[in-house]
Amino acid sequence: QVQLVESGGGSVQAGGSLRLSCVASGDSINRYCMGWFRQAPGKEREGVAHFTPLGNTEYADSVKGRFTISKDNAKNSLYLQMNSLQPEDTAIYYCASARPPYCNLLYRGSNRSWGQGTQVTVSS
Repeated sequence: QVQLVESGGGSVQAGGSLRLSCVASGDSINRYCMGWFRQAPGKEREGVAHFTPLGNTEYADSVKGRFTISKDNAKNSLYLQMNSLQPEDTAIYYCASARPPYCNLLYRGSNRSWGQGTQVTVSS
């Protein structure tokens, strides 16, 4: 089972940028579909971006064109570059891993592993 630790959250003003990092241990991220999820207060956790089993990227409509997911296999790390941040992006952001057939931005069940989360707060 892979262990995930996020960092890079913080507080920014609307229009600002943040870069989240996730370091994995215990297994190689190459064996997983890695992704980012977020959970805002009072809302369900939602998928933000992930790598598909074929290595393509998929994004939630709300972040397309603003967020970019990337990974460094040598560092066993996953990243999320967030630009043009808006107050509605405020949430706890989670790094997540899964294997097929659970590689889906809609899947939040027990076959997905999660980091502890990092808080992102965007003020207007």
